[in-house]
Amino acid sequence: MSSRTTMPWPLVALFTAGYLAPYLLPTTVGRLNAGLPLSATEAGCVGSVLLLSSATAGFLLASRVDRFGPRRLARAGLLLAAVGYGTAALTTTLALVVGGAIVGGLGSGTITTVAATGIAAERDPHRTTTFGLLGVSALAGTLYLTIPHLGPGHGQPLAAIAVTALLVLPATRRLPTRAPAARTPRARTPLPHLRAGAVLAAAMLCWSLAQNSLWGVSGRIGLTQAGLSEVTVGAVFAAALGAGLLGVIGAGALGPRLGRALPIGAGTALIAGCIALSAAADDLPSFATGEIAWNTLYPVVLSYVIGLAASLDQRGRWAVLVGSASSLGTACGPLTGSLLSTWTGYPGMGVILALGLLLLTVPMTAVALRTRRGTPQEHSVVEIPLETVAARRAAYGTAGPRQTAAASAAPGPGPG
Repeated sequence: MSSRTTMPWPLVALFTAGYLAPYLLPTTVGRLNAGLPLSATEAGCVGSVLLLSSATAGFLLASRVDRFGPRRLARAGLLLAAVGYGTAALTTTLALVVGGAIVGGLGSGTITTVAATGIAAERDPHRTTTFGLLGVSALAGTLYLTIPHLGPGHGQPLAAIAVTALLVLPATRRLPTRAPAARTPRARTPLPHLRAGAVLAAAMLCWSLAQNSLWGVSGRIGLTQAGLSEVTVGAVFAAALGAGLLGVIGAGALGPRLGRALPIGAGTALIAGCIALSAAADDLPSFATGEIAWNTLYPVVLSYVIGLAASLDQRGRWAVLVGSASSLGTACGPLTGSLLSTWTGYPGMGVILALGLLLLTVPMTAVALRTRRGTPQEHSVVEIPLETVAARRAAYGTAGPRQTAAASAAPGPGPG
């Protein structure tokens, strides 16, 4: 059955479990700051270490999924996530919390790598990615509504990630033990669009860094600057992630009708305005407006950037590299946001991030315009086996001069 009608739910489940830690980053960092002897900058540093650990796992394992096998690697990642985040949730010893976050981050990165590799092999990877984004957004939104009612402490969001990893573990039984081996002729194909791909990867690193610089401190903006309760902030985040669901659905329905340059360029410019508004919020209406509008636009632009990276190379190599650069920017976001907000305040941080995003619209839009016609499809060679019967050599004569000489030496017709 075609992959267009059969959804690979194990990959969707892995995608959800792997991306849950970044989605819960604001409440995780905020509770680390409130529940442990950590300053805001130190709590942001722990969040960055967690995400950097996740990105490191992705860089190390991106080309090794075939060697270890998707099922084995996914199970290892889920167990690492459960043990690491579970340990960090159950202790107040700072060294164990940081160590658990690092181990859990390695698990998240491993899970995400297996999911991304499997999704890239699908006939319609954008559809599978959309379902993954829907899953993680819905789960994170539910947790933002639930966690504030579970009491204070730093452990609730970390425990939620660990429990999710354990719940996804049975789904790995449907993963293959070994991934299909790559074909040698295709593996030697040079990487196309080197300049455009490198520019997009560098821009995506900075783009993700700006997004997650705000996301990492959004909880503190709502609590301290806007003066909201944790329950209200959680409700705003849940509404924002719900709006993100609508954004994902809208991006899937819109498809390529507007091309890629307009959604990426105009969408990033609008996101810059949302970030400036959210960072300067001092009451519920401004905070909610900025967060909801931002989270509506973010997945829309992200889906088009993923499509642009995929168009640079039909084998998906640029998609993997751009995704890795995005993970690195995500990892550096919480610490960057904490440092900027400490030095310049939240409004100043928002202005700096917004200006940076406006500058990024130029190279990202340029790459989209340059490659708007896409890359020619690679055509694989189809080998058709044929049944053959070995011919008897004696049944055929020879051709050429040897045949002529043999004919002249043979006796002619007539009586012998």
